[in-house]
Amino acid sequence: MYEYISGKITSSSATQVVIDCGGVGYLLEVSLNTYAAVKEQESARLWVHEVVREDAYLLYGFATVEEREMFRLLLSVSGVGAATARIMLSSMTVSELASAISTQNTRAVQGVKGIGAKTAQRIILELKDKVVGSQLAAMAGEPATAGQPTAMNQNKADAQAALVMLGFPKPAVEKVLRDMDATLSVEQMMKQAMQRL
Repeated sequence: MYEYISGKITSSSATQVVIDCGGVGYLLEVSLNTYAAVKEQESARLWVHEVVREDAYLLYGFATVEEREMFRLLLSVSGVGAATARIMLSSMTVSELASAISTQNTRAVQGVKGIGAKTAQRIILELKDKVVGSQLAAMAGEPATAGQPTAMNQNKADAQAALVMLGFPKPAVEKVLRDMDATLSVEQMMKQAMQRL
C-alpha cells in the first residue's frame, strides 16, 4: 500500500494530478481543495488512498493527512463511495465538514450535491463519535486560497470540464457557469456551481 507519492507535478486539473516519481507518472484523483493547495507548485507530496475495483485501480491523493483521514471516514459510511467522498471534500474544507458532523448540522452536510437527508443523517450518526475522537476535531479553520485567474474564459472551461468529470450533467453545468463572474478562480467557480447544481 502506498503512504504518499512525492515528486514533480507534470500535469494537473481540478480533479486529477500527475506526479512523476522516479520516472513513473502516477495519476492521482484529487479534491478541489487539494488541487488548490498544489496547483501553483512544481513538486508536491500527496498522501495516498488506494481504491481497487473489478474494473479500475485508482489512487486518490490528498494535500494533508487530515483530508485523507476524513476521506477514509466517509468511505466507512454505508452508501458513501469514493466519488461521493471526493465531491464532499471538494464542496467543504476538512474543518467545515468535521464541524458539521460534530455539531450534527444535517443541513450543512445535505448541502453537498448528491447527499440526501437520509445519507446526511447516516454520515452524522456513524461519524460523529469518530470525528470528535480524532485529530480532525482539533483542526482550526483553514486559510482560504485566493485564486489568481490569468485566462478567465479558460477558467470557466476548466471548471466545466472538472464538474462534468465529477459526474454533473454538462447542460446543467453550462447553465450554472454561464452567468458566473469570470474573474473567479476555477476552484471558486466549482464551489459555487456545486452549491447550485
